[in-house]
Amino acid sequence: MIENPKSGRVKKTAALARKKERQEYGRFLVEGPQAVRELLAYRPGLADVVFATTGNEPWQHEIDRLASDGDVELERVTGQVLAAMTETVSPQGVVAVAQTWDTSLDEAFADAKLVVIMHEVRDPGNAGAVLRAADAAGADAVVFAGESIDPFHPKVVRSTTGSLFHLPVVVAPDLAAVIDAARAAGLTTLAADVRGTDLLAARSEGVLAGPIAWVFGNEARGLTDTERALTDRSLKLPIYGEAESLNLATAASVLIYETAFAQRAN
Repeated sequence: MIENPKSGRVKKTAALARKKERQEYGRFLVEGPQAVRELLAYRPGLADVVFATTGNEPWQHEIDRLASDGDVELERVTGQVLAAMTETVSPQGVVAVAQTWDTSLDEAFADAKLVVIMHEVRDPGNAGAVLRAADAAGADAVVFAGESIDPFHPKVVRSTTGSLFHLPVVVAPDLAAVIDAARAAGLTTLAADVRGTDLLAARSEGVLAGPIAWVFGNEARGLTDTERALTDRSLKLPIYGEAESLNLATAASVLIYETAFAQRAN
């Protein structure tokens, strides 16, 4: 039982909330029973250690079993120690330390039919929600391009609720290189943009039925003209009511699912 919230191990674990330490150690935090469960079930080889409080929580037995099956170190800690390891106001009793990973564009795009590219997306909640929607819709990969938020940021990891471990995730600084790789893999690149043509027209043309890579821009400014010009086509989601716009996560979810429906109907 780890009882001292000021111990060196606790401080080193808590430091992974910062990008500098994540990059230095190649490790990140996975918080909460759902995310830890998905880590242990889908990517146990990435897990270094699981820290869990004692008690009769509903998830306790399954987390213990998955850690044992994956030969992952399991440490019992006090509630104070767990709170010191995370930035969450109300920790849910379990935290894991996992290894970050690199996936190449060629690997992620091989045989892909649906890819989601986020460019300059900065909000962790938006990024996590888009990744989760991509996973739910059966996308083959998600790319964090340009100066997008780190996919291993604790808030992104939490908001994906485990989807981070279900599909390839790529970090790529150069959007042009991402577009080139998508095109080389046979994907049509579509920019989501209010200046684009109507989604319904593209749907009726059968555009969405083929292999597609969606490009979503920054929450505040979207995509620049130069960035849009890199893609094959720009499409907009029509708004029929009086709302000024949709937020990124909502719009992206609709477009990703529209594509998934079209591809499965084809």
